[in-house]
Amino acid sequence: MRILMKFGGTSVADAQCIKRVVDILEEHHKNGDEVAVVVSAQRGVTDQLIEIASRLPTAKDDSAVEPLIQALSKRHMITLEGSAPDSVAEVGAEIEEKLINLQNILFAVYNLRELTPRSKDYIISFGERLLAPIIGAAIRQRGIASTVLDGCEAGILTTPQHGESTALPESDERIQRRVSPLLKKEIPVIMGFMGCTRDGIITTLGRSGSDYSASIIGAGIDADEIWIWTDVDGIMTCDPRVINDARVMPSLSFIEVMELSYFGAKVMHPRSIDPAMRKNILVRVKNTFNPSHPGTMIVRNGQRDNRVVKALTYIDKVGAININGAQMIGRPGVAKAIFTILAAHEVNVMMISQGSSEANISLIVDETHLQGAVKALGDLVKQGVVREVSHNHDVCAVAVVGAGMAGAPGTGGRIFTALGAAGVNVMMISQGSSEANISFVVSQNDGPRAVRVLHDEFRLSEDRDE
Repeated sequence: MRILMKFGGTSVADAQCIKRVVDILEEHHKNGDEVAVVVSAQRGVTDQLIEIASRLPTAKDDSAVEPLIQALSKRHMITLEGSAPDSVAEVGAEIEEKLINLQNILFAVYNLRELTPRSKDYIISFGERLLAPIIGAAIRQRGIASTVLDGCEAGILTTPQHGESTALPESDERIQRRVSPLLKKEIPVIMGFMGCTRDGIITTLGRSGSDYSASIIGAGIDADEIWIWTDVDGIMTCDPRVINDARVMPSLSFIEVMELSYFGAKVMHPRSIDPAMRKNILVRVKNTFNPSHPGTMIVRNGQRDNRVVKALTYIDKVGAININGAQMIGRPGVAKAIFTILAAHEVNVMMISQGSSEANISLIVDETHLQGAVKALGDLVKQGVVREVSHNHDVCAVAVVGAGMAGAPGTGGRIFTALGAAGVNVMMISQGSSEANISFVVSQNDGPRAVRVLHDEFRLSEDRDE
């Protein structure tokens, strides 16, 4: 079987974790599987790089650079010594060379007093650049050949949008040509989170970019399966920090995972599913620290069961915007004007609801975009397109997800009856045509309670089918 395995930051956090990773890889290699690996940066490293890169242009001095470089050197050298002691001299020299390059670009950002999107992408790609050679060395120490590639070398071509680039279609052919031949004789290690433009300029793939890399590479090598290794047993019915008896779901469909991840569940990013879905590749989410657990399987249609609702999630860092005005009624182009001006200000709209009178449109946006969105929409008030724009930041969005809701009468009634009985006031409702997601907005304080009520209502903690 041909498998693409991706290991997240917690799975490679230290030498002991890396030994566990290599144990998994060695077992599959000995069993005759063809395996390619995508690795994230060690836990917390990318956050450190983002923080210092963002701070340097306005910092009073560059004194933060040297301590960071020393800390990264110490952490990665300890990891190398503990996981691949035979390669300390060779790989250690490679790590130190990369750290010199990182230090130089950080000093340049400080001296120029400017952090361009291109420079930021280059800087935050170093987490993967520092770790991947260690993983490769640890594999070779087990007597298995391993080549280390960055995302560009592996064949990932992207759009030029720094910080949130998207893989181009020709990536498939490049990956097939560059990575697939290696699988017959070795385990290639590929740096996640990054690719490059056609001009060879480094780009990063945004939030959960290593998952996206894994799906891109998996599609490119025509993998039989893509395994996402993390620190939990699989995708759960709800965030266990909110619902302490949340349950691991054995199977989900692609559409269900996309809906869950879009609405804040810490699973695969919505874009990460697309390459696998395009090639109809089975995806598994598994626990590096409990590899015998079957995890969650993600397939095109999921396993059929009797559950109408599969999972719940909510986003608490959002804001609600209400746009009102009788002049909106029957007037073509109002929605276009609203979304055009929001797009121009790079505001992502997460939910939309419009009354049948057409006199009100309600939107949910990320909390960080709220003030910018309200300010931008103020121009439409001045132009007389709308009468009033108001907002509320004390809200959260709840999503009820399950492909079984499609065509199932009474699901919405059951949801809102249960919430009403619990005294939870619903401020806004939105449902897409797929019927796999019913989303609604409640006050910030009511969010966890709403999720608890619905988790109990649909008996999601129970292993048996509903």
